[in-house]
Amino acid sequence: MKRRFLLLALALFTGVASFSQLRQIPKIVRENFAQQYPMASDVDFDDDLVDVNVHFILNGEKMNAEYNNKGMWRNTEKKLTFEKLPDAVKDGFSKSKYVGRDIKDVVIIYYPGDIIQYRIKTEKSTLERKYLYFTAEGRLLRDSITI
Repeated sequence: MKRRFLLLALALFTGVASFSQLRQIPKIVRENFAQQYPMASDVDFDDDLVDVNVHFILNGEKMNAEYNNKGMWRNTEKKLTFEKLPDAVKDGFSKSKYVGRDIKDVVIIYYPGDIIQYRIKTEKSTLERKYLYFTAEGRLLRDSITI
């Protein structure tokens, strides 16, 4: 009985995953991306049914842009190192209550309206991981638990 359930669950999961790849990327997403990033190379569209993630390289750096199904740009992320963060952000982190944690990942996030945030993934233990979001001025906006 358990085996049948596992096989059924696997079949459903595989079917849903393969369905998401069968749908064509909305034309408006492709057009808006091409207009926003005309110099992008190695472009790969990933349809999540709710949004479309576009992985690409721009000026030698890997980036990821997210659009909704109607072609509206939500944000673009680019990985950084902690050393490349603006001094104000590094200072804000050093004054936060998270300063003793290991830094696992650093990302700059560009949002519509010329809004820029910096996300630092920290880890105190394998069970205690957080994303910290900072403004360019180094102010901690929020934190969120991550897996």
